[in-house]
Amino acid sequence: MVRVFEPPVYCYHEIVHNRIVVEEFERQGVIFVDDVTTVPPGAALMLSAHGSAPAVEAAAGEQGRVVVDACCPLVTKVHHELKVRAKKGYTVLYVGHEGHEEAVGTMAVAPEVAHLIQSREDIDALASSSGPVALLSQTTLSLDEWQDLREYAEVTFPDIWMPNHSDLCFATTNRQAALREVATGADAVIVIGSANSSNTVALTKVAEATGCPRVLRVNGAFELPDDLFGTVAVTAGASAPESLVNEVLNFLNPTDGVTVKSVTVEDEYFPPPPELREILKAISALVDLVLQTPHSSSFDGQADREFTAAQVLSAVSR
Repeated sequence: MVRVFEPPVYCYHEIVHNRIVVEEFERQGVIFVDDVTTVPPGAALMLSAHGSAPAVEAAAGEQGRVVVDACCPLVTKVHHELKVRAKKGYTVLYVGHEGHEEAVGTMAVAPEVAHLIQSREDIDALASSSGPVALLSQTTLSLDEWQDLREYAEVTFPDIWMPNHSDLCFATTNRQAALREVATGADAVIVIGSANSSNTVALTKVAEATGCPRVLRVNGAFELPDDLFGTVAVTAGASAPESLVNEVLNFLNPTDGVTVKSVTVEDEYFPPPPELREILKAISALVDLVLQTPHSSSFDGQADREFTAAQVLSAVSR
């Protein structure tokens, strides 16, 4: 969007919860807002990956704005589950963090049936609910946090409904699993990510739970102390660019090198938002027309499979 549209380009809330990424896009002419009605008519507006309330989506599309909804497909799945359960008369227990953009946007889908759950006491308060009960969750929670509340909810509501596949984001649970392995026996753990990132905070809690004597959450190498020693485990929140990881490793400059621990291979593919695909398709068709390309449109909707998000961020920042 920063290449297709003249700046400024607007974004509702931070596109992801990473300070470095947000600051880079601000340098590219992106203005982050907390109220879509403040965005000028006809402007280009992106809705963040955390998902937006239906009322926000409706207001965003008014006054001729060009809207691209970058909601993560995993969050969209939870929105759909909540809509379905609400229509079927369920009381929905939504495990999440109060005030987090994802939780706010999700619960707004069906506020009359959704109840925020942050503790066992919150579940107890709904124990007398009549009718069917369902359990959904914010995608970026710690697996340990989710399992404790899920198990307690199952005891409180033996017939509780839950989705066949966990709502938790694979990118966060995979990182937590890998961290458990590398943190054991480490003298220190470095978690790269921002303080307002739920999955980054979850990684910090996982590291602390392993008993590691020193756990540091940093935005980047510039925040690292100079007294680290021994074996240092490094991980990063799902929104942290690869460049930040490389900068931390370069700063540490370990005498015995770096060992990479992999617990799984992620091959999931999420295409660009449909509105953005349509914009790119239209631009491609216009270029083909101008250049009198003899074949049909050269647009490849899955061309982004050939490069990583880290490569895109690096290219945009140049």
